[in-house]
Amino acid sequence: MTTILRIGTRKSPLAMWQAEHIQARLQAAHPELTVELVGIETKGDKILDVALAKVGGKGLFVKELETALLAGDVDLCVHSTKDIPAELPEGTAIVAFPVRADARDCFANPDGVGGRGGISSLPRGARVGTSSLRRQAQLLMRRPDLVIVPVRGNVATRLRKAAELNLSCVVLACAGLDRLAHGDVITHRFDVDDMLPAAGQGVLAIQARSDDGRVLSMLRFLDDPTTRITTLAERAFLRGLGGGCQVPIAAHAVVTTGPDGDRVLLRGLVARPDGRVVISGTTEGAVADADTIGMALADDVRARGGDRLLAELEPLA
Repeated sequence: MTTILRIGTRKSPLAMWQAEHIQARLQAAHPELTVELVGIETKGDKILDVALAKVGGKGLFVKELETALLAGDVDLCVHSTKDIPAELPEGTAIVAFPVRADARDCFANPDGVGGRGGISSLPRGARVGTSSLRRQAQLLMRRPDLVIVPVRGNVATRLRKAAELNLSCVVLACAGLDRLAHGDVITHRFDVDDMLPAAGQGVLAIQARSDDGRVLSMLRFLDDPTTRITTLAERAFLRGLGGGCQVPIAAHAVVTTGPDGDRVLLRGLVARPDGRVVISGTTEGAVADADTIGMALADDVRARGGDRLLAELEPLA
């Protein structure tokens, strides 16, 4: 008997690529399945002329998908992890974090030139496109002369606006461009020392109902242990600060192997959008303590001025 499994996904080209990728893996692993895609438009897809920080932040890209999941209209959802708020709706769980793609940010321009050489090579007063407060803060921290131009929409729209708005370049996630085979427009890939990524950047998240044992058992093979560990540490840091798109927060973890076994090394920061205040920190610990490590770094950042900064920014959200 054929079993139908329905994947909820946003309708953007990148979201559809991600869902189709998971669809193909599921059908290869479970030949008896018929895996269908259910495209769902989210509020974040509809509102393109207002910064996310002013209209509700990360939940704008997942709420409608989660509603369909809880209603039983779909069996699982495929998200970009960085779009998921720190807290999940009751009755749902992230079942799998597949192997991470390139977590870094990049400068991109269809001309293949704008942004080449990195931030130090941009001309004085260069116009750079991004609606991410995290990216904006880290750019302005190093180059306060830059003019940040809000740019929203799917990948193709943001690339097109590089020319339409006379931008030197736009800032995008490497993973999205690589997945869409648009690596030719990347003019500079940032090292994480220069631009700390968003928590979970480059990671897909497979969300399902936590009581649906049939679906959970089908999905677990998609989970990559290393990706799960690093993503849990990053998301714990985000949760510990209580922030979303309204506050510039970044986090990136790696697993290292030493004489005492595998360890998680986590870096994180919170900043003012203008880049004038950036509070960062680093911590490490055993892989089994990934969640605790993230919360501990959040506590450390809060104690060193993060609380004051968050209190300053929250009224602006």
